[in-house]
Amino acid sequence: MRGRHLAVAAGLLGVLCVPAHAEARDIGRDPLPANDGWAAEGAGTTGGAAADADHVHTVTDRAGLVRALDGGSDTPKIIKIAGTIDANTDDDGDRLDCADYATGGYALKKYLAAYDPRTWGSAKPSGPQEEARQASAARQAERIVLPVGSNTTIVGLGDSAVLKGASLQVRNADNVIIRNLDVRDAYDCFPVWQPSPKLSAPLEQGGTPNGGLGDWKTAYDNIWLTGATHVWVDHVTLSDKGHPDAKEPTHFARNYLRHDGLLDITGGSDLVTVSWSRFTGHDKAMLIGSGDAATGDRGKLRVTLHHNAFESVVQRAPRVRFGQVHVYNNRYDITGDDHRYSLGVSTESRMFAENNAFHAPGHVEVADLVKSWNGSALHQSGTLFNGFPVDLLAIYNAYNSGSERDLTADVGWTPTLHGRIDSAAAADRAVARGAGAGRSR
Repeated sequence: MRGRHLAVAAGLLGVLCVPAHAEARDIGRDPLPANDGWAAEGAGTTGGAAADADHVHTVTDRAGLVRALDGGSDTPKIIKIAGTIDANTDDDGDRLDCADYATGGYALKKYLAAYDPRTWGSAKPSGPQEEARQASAARQAERIVLPVGSNTTIVGLGDSAVLKGASLQVRNADNVIIRNLDVRDAYDCFPVWQPSPKLSAPLEQGGTPNGGLGDWKTAYDNIWLTGATHVWVDHVTLSDKGHPDAKEPTHFARNYLRHDGLLDITGGSDLVTVSWSRFTGHDKAMLIGSGDAATGDRGKLRVTLHHNAFESVVQRAPRVRFGQVHVYNNRYDITGDDHRYSLGVSTESRMFAENNAFHAPGHVEVADLVKSWNGSALHQSGTLFNGFPVDLLAIYNAYNSGSERDLTADVGWTPTLHGRIDSAAAADRAVARGAGAGRSR
């Protein structure tokens, strides 16, 4: 323990000490610049800029971060993260793993035996092992779910601030800024099995899978906005680093997923700007609007995404329902053979995409960049695909007219809250250099 504390102290000293001739700018009090996306609407987004000296905290461990967050209070506060903070630690700072959270007799081997679709069928899991899983999951949630209240700025110090294993949740809060932070690996120790309703009966009783046995569902996003307003996420890196799902085993013929979204914006959240951030090495990156039936989201979910890098992301970059979403000057670097789509056009979505650059291997075509579920419109202009200008909408419609209805270009609005919009080529270079935690523009 003494060695660990000395290492933390040394790291903090390196972050906080600068040469006498240098002046480190305190970005903790920076507000969102005027006109910088939807979060600049109205009074704009200032986070904890109004915090007094007693509510400016530099934290180096989970316990300090929890104290600084103050249970998600609305008190103006600035929280500076130095070094690496691991949410899966006890109050003494000692590491916790999944076995430390397990309770009630939960064991994965027993869980798999209890809910095997060949014998269990399509019913929702219930009984002792599901109850034990829920109790175990609740113990982990107590450690890793970190509520962020209104009037809060969270900022990483230097170029090596990391928050791992945590789920930052901005729930029904207003005026929040998260900047210059590597947020990684919101790892769910206890995923739940969701059987497919199309499984007519246990397989041993003659049931047929008809579209799949089911899937694993996880609980945590790296950052989750629900009912949140006026939020600015800037120069943040989000990933599964440490525990990629691709290395997880297969159970019930499905990948045993441990992660949900990197940054999900749901529950009527509104007036959000996400800028100069990196989304990397993940399946479902960003969901804006959680369900087709969530009609209360109409008129909300106004989000701007600009100068972000989506690297090795399989899908949802983003997927949108209902919202007016401005997607401009982003860089997409598609790798591997598991890419499904980048821009998801869903119910009543109104996505305005301009001057974005896509890089893809030979098996990915322009038409593969868009996927529609009950969507009707997508505005796009200035798109580059492997360095060549393309009409993304026209190609999508031509290739998918037999299976999905054509999308129109009229999304019913034109963005006005934005900074300079560069060409896709210029933005591509700038984002490659400057997006993510620890990088400057």
